[in-house]
Amino acid sequence: MSESDDLTGALGRIAARYGDAPPVVLPTRPDVTVVRAGSVVVKAHVPEVGRQELEARMRAVAGPALRGILLEPVTGQVMTAGDRLVTVWPAGEPVDPDDPDAAPWEEGARLLARLHAVPAEALPALPPAGGPARVGRTVARLDGGSAAERVVRRAFECLPGLPPRPPAPSGAGSPANASPGSLAGASPEASGAPSGAAPPRDAPPPAPVTGPCSLAHGDWHLGQMVRLRGEWILIDADDLGVGDPAWDLARPAAWFAAGLLDPVVWHRFLAAYRAAGGCAVGAAGDPWERLDLPAQAMTVQLAAAAVAAAKREGRALDEVEQVLVDSCQRIVQFRNACHIVATQ
Repeated sequence: MSESDDLTGALGRIAARYGDAPPVVLPTRPDVTVVRAGSVVVKAHVPEVGRQELEARMRAVAGPALRGILLEPVTGQVMTAGDRLVTVWPAGEPVDPDDPDAAPWEEGARLLARLHAVPAEALPALPPAGGPARVGRTVARLDGGSAAERVVRRAFECLPGLPPRPPAPSGAGSPANASPGSLAGASPEASGAPSGAAPPRDAPPPAPVTGPCSLAHGDWHLGQMVRLRGEWILIDADDLGVGDPAWDLARPAAWFAAGLLDPVVWHRFLAAYRAAGGCAVGAAGDPWERLDLPAQAMTVQLAAAAVAAAKREGRALDEVEQVLVDSCQRIVQFRNACHIVATQ
């Protein structure tokens, strides 16, 4: 029996304890395993998740402050299956990827606005939100062996204020003294985002955020929502923590700036967030003053994941993946201290 079979078997036994139907493995990311047993799902988290951080996040979502915003677990207990941490959750109806017109953009925006209004100090002590650190971890998968990989790595090195990328594989190069210039990382025609001055990469970190607007989901996208008892709710507390909530808007902002999200949909999402009192970008004014850097960082992360997947599968980049790499090239170009590298 393989290690994967051992894991799914252990999850199935946990599912049988809490669920009301035979366990079925659900499709998900390669590093996460999820088993559904009727009304519950059992999740084996990625191997690098730490118990202390996950337990803190479980205490937060099990408490009253996030009720109706983030899905509450069936049990707050963090279990183990082999070397993986395991949690148990109610099963909900996910967003239908085959019906984009029904995607709950406004509902997601309103839930994020409610989440961001919760002061972090109203919850058990939480670690930093996971968004910024994930960018570097994703880029670290690239060894710089192709032109596309070099573009993505260079774009990452141009971004200010992010946690450093973990050590690259042997032979991978990066600019030793890259310093950022303009903050216009996406095509101006696509985003309408103005440029502005960026702090140096070695600038001291900002002071800790407290009060409302100090809490972030850390990994928001439409796949992080389910419908339960007729209402949409956020799921996945793996990256919940203290941080800049503008990062929770970064993925749709990045898709919009790259020309991959319909501008009408983006403006619906942003308008709903602001109408619900969302504090990450303020009620009026230019949202890109807050979104520019998170959106660029998310573009780099998405491009890195796409390039790594294409390499793993032994195929060329598809059209969307190439658009993301081209957007990274524009980040390099607009941040004028970085050298331009070829995408082809």
